[in-house]
Amino acid sequence: MEKLIVLDEYPVQPVLKLLLQDKTTKQNIIWATDTYASLGLGYAASDQMETTLFSGFRAGIIQPRTQRSREDQTARTRQKAEVYTPIWICNQMNNFCDEEWFGRKDVFNAQTGTERTTINEPVIFPPKKKWTQYIDSRRLEITCGEAPFLVSRYDASTGEVIPIKDRIGILDRKLRVVNENTNTDEEWLKWTLRAFQSVYGYEYQGDSLLIARANLVNAFTEYLDDRWHRKATEAELKRIANIVTWNLWQMDGRTDAIPGGALPPEDFYQLTLFDVMGAEEKPKPSARCRIFDWRADQSLTYSEMKRGC
Repeated sequence: MEKLIVLDEYPVQPVLKLLLQDKTTKQNIIWATDTYASLGLGYAASDQMETTLFSGFRAGIIQPRTQRSREDQTARTRQKAEVYTPIWICNQMNNFCDEEWFGRKDVFNAQTGTERTTINEPVIFPPKKKWTQYIDSRRLEITCGEAPFLVSRYDASTGEVIPIKDRIGILDRKLRVVNENTNTDEEWLKWTLRAFQSVYGYEYQGDSLLIARANLVNAFTEYLDDRWHRKATEAELKRIANIVTWNLWQMDGRTDAIPGGALPPEDFYQLTLFDVMGAEEKPKPSARCRIFDWRADQSLTYSEMKRGC
């Protein structure tokens, strides 16, 4: 079976350390799953994910769900309700969103049952809306797993690889619009960056989050090669990786905080005598997850974003 994600090769390897960052804690994302605990030191759910833990003879231990063992899939479904959405459902839901935005059906494809037909004619926009507004429209995939609603490099439920022209993800649609409305490499890159800045997602388990981030980086290089027949430069990869790391973050969706709710070391406060005496009763502090508003050029907490601050 073709490998869907390769972490130790281009384009992921040059930015792998960036993709492991947690912008909230200023450390690395954590495993947040016991799947790898049997491998020994460094693989506990609360441990940070380090490149050395899945390189060398352990390269390849992090794989998309369809390429894991059946036992592992079953265990994670039972323990974490990890179930991946078939491509036809992702497409149907994304079509509903676009029907609302465009005011008409079948903008990018037409779906009947589980089958879909790509509409190859250039996308026509409503009279009072511009293609640039569609690129900047912000979309969020909650509990994103491997981010199948954002990018559809493969069917997350079967592992089937999907050609670029038939992809159905939110970001895929934006990049198709960029392709149809830009004429130079520079203009294409500008609006592609804005497309990446407009899509968000959060996930609890660290391995799934890393795969989601890697999927977006891979998608960037695939679209770049398809349109301009070249590889991404190191600077371009770092720009994309930084955006992806901000926009796809690790979070417990019930609390809007990092898994476990522990503050990073630099945010701990000095305990007083009264704090120590009442330590058992004192609630554990919570690190509210931070995201980035690229148009306002500032970071804010996810909770603030939900309140419209």
